[in-house]
Amino acid sequence: MPRISTLGVHESVADVFPSTVFRDALADAGPSISVVGADDDLSACDALVTFAYEDRFLDAGLDWIHSIQAGVDRFPFDALRERGIALTNSTGIHGDVVGETAVGLMLSFARRLHAHRSNQERGEWIKPAWDDAFPLRRESACVVGLGTLGRGIATRAAALGMDVTGVKRTPTPVDGVDAVYPPEDLHDAIADARFVALAVPLTDDTESMLSTPEFEAMREDAYLINVARGPVVDQSALVDALDSGAVAGAGLDVFETEPLPAVSSLWDREEVIVTPHAAGFNDEYYERVATIVRENLRRKREGESLTNRVV
Repeated sequence: MPRISTLGVHESVADVFPSTVFRDALADAGPSISVVGADDDLSACDALVTFAYEDRFLDAGLDWIHSIQAGVDRFPFDALRERGIALTNSTGIHGDVVGETAVGLMLSFARRLHAHRSNQERGEWIKPAWDDAFPLRRESACVVGLGTLGRGIATRAAALGMDVTGVKRTPTPVDGVDAVYPPEDLHDAIADARFVALAVPLTDDTESMLSTPEFEAMREDAYLINVARGPVVDQSALVDALDSGAVAGAGLDVFETEPLPAVSSLWDREEVIVTPHAAGFNDEYYERVATIVRENLRRKREGESLTNRVV
């Protein structure tokens, strides 16, 4: 396993944190580190840290690519394997902040915080109806996907007194989760939950896993929380479910098309909270990614297998 002499930091990481801040965080990690742009030659780089994917990565002579996100569905796995390029990701670093975001969305719906904020922007003093707000302690949440993100949601929901169930491929017990269902029992799992929170990766099996039949299986007063990937939800089916009252609302951090198009009706619904794929954003993001990259640089030097390796 060759050592890394030059590490490129692709300018696309600036969508999440300053590329120069990340470069400086790794200044003492060993290799030469440079920020590279869309027009820069990558042939001098042995490895690349990136947010975006470009086809030219395949023919740049790279030995290793690291994605600053956990989701790597944008990368062509087969083509990377054919060229012997390792791909690692940043899974495992966002359980706390994504969990806080998901439960924050639940709190917003329960305590009507989103409605109050909208009223404030209009300069309106409007109290909620007597039965609009509710305490989370008596409610239930089903977390679909119990990896790092899902466990982050589950533990925080349980800490607020909620009854928590979950769905995972291997339905083994998970701390803080009262019952774990296999994917084939998804409808049973979500049927009684006030909140259905999605925390699964995007794969062939999970694409559009929530569509019309699933929304029909949910309670009419249930809220969908999606901090996974946009295509996990059939967005047109969700709009239909909101229109028909099959579900009460949705807190959405991810969408089929991003940015969410201005013409989308999701922007204008009081019972939909839209956030810009920012559930994982925090001021430690660059440090968390740098920790993984630093460890893999060490492993490269020692001839060990890479952590968080996807390809």
